[in-house]
Amino acid sequence: MLIRPITLRDLDPLYQIAVESGPGFTSLMPDRDALAQKIEHSMKSFERRVDNPTNEQYLFVLEDEHSHEIMGTTGIQASVGLDRPLHHFKRDRTIGPAGLARETLTRCEHYAGCTEICSLYLRPDYRQANAGKLLSKVRFLFMALHPERFANTVIAEMRGVSDTHGHSPFWNWLRHQVVDLDFSTVTQLSAQSDARFLEQLVPPGPFDIADMTIEAQAVIGQVHPDTRPALHLLKQEGFRHRGLVDLFDAGPTIECARDAITSVRNSGLYRGLYGGTRITAHTGFPLIVANGQCSGFRATIIDSLSGGDEPEQVPLPTGIQRKLGLNGGDPVCALPLVKNRPTLNTSEMSAHQEFRHAQ
Repeated sequence: MLIRPITLRDLDPLYQIAVESGPGFTSLMPDRDALAQKIEHSMKSFERRVDNPTNEQYLFVLEDEHSHEIMGTTGIQASVGLDRPLHHFKRDRTIGPAGLARETLTRCEHYAGCTEICSLYLRPDYRQANAGKLLSKVRFLFMALHPERFANTVIAEMRGVSDTHGHSPFWNWLRHQVVDLDFSTVTQLSAQSDARFLEQLVPPGPFDIADMTIEAQAVIGQVHPDTRPALHLLKQEGFRHRGLVDLFDAGPTIECARDAITSVRNSGLYRGLYGGTRITAHTGFPLIVANGQCSGFRATIIDSLSGGDEPEQVPLPTGIQRKLGLNGGDPVCALPLVKNRPTLNTSEMSAHQEFRHAQ
């Protein structure tokens, strides 16, 4: 498995991913022209010199090195909510004069200027050990390498509940308050940059949750079944739900300070491949390894490590070095893939900040 930046030759598999993912996966819609523009934007973002995050978008693909099939994708938007505000419902609970609790949803704008992780999808035929973890964690390894490209707060808008026919229980209630469109049409419109009108049609509220249908109430803050593994991984990274949900499917938006993300803290940057480098604390455990490049970024997994006498060094076989495009002495970034393994020694990280990463 190899992670690399997306290119225009990946348009066909990206379109297939957009079709497979179904309604509600708004960061990738089955529109070839829009996807081609997204790829071109990503390629320019990787090439751009960045001191502070703006409108960069970094999209990666997971490639099977033998068949060259695209197994999945993952991405990061450097700064969201500036040109187009992010609209959510805020869930509140108040106590009335008679001591009765009242839960409401109120439309709000939030998270302007935050970094958003998005577009993670692993195709069903390739759902194998560690593939999903690689797609999720590799983004945080990048943030550790290039903090100047990302905001201090990172968010993830999780996909809400909908069925295989594209029906959302929450939207089935809300559409009677907004506009009589089916959920598939709404998700397509909401993915367009000029679709602010749709969000503005949603009344500010507050809406009493008790007045909603039982089906709508049950899915507020819940995620699509296919999204549960991704949510589980992000909770392990330190992401938490603060009461904000999507306007259309009521899926939760979760957040974490960038430098508090577990995988950001556990990433380490190491020099020297000339005699083989070693991290003895991780013998026998999988590790994500990546080069320090931007547009030429590559990452993969080492299934196990051999021991040695230099704990600040990572042993990389010649084949892995070729896969990552490394020459002797190039820096390599490493991140434990398994939860609760000893953290890497990141003492060298600050000394090598010139090796930037891109998303």
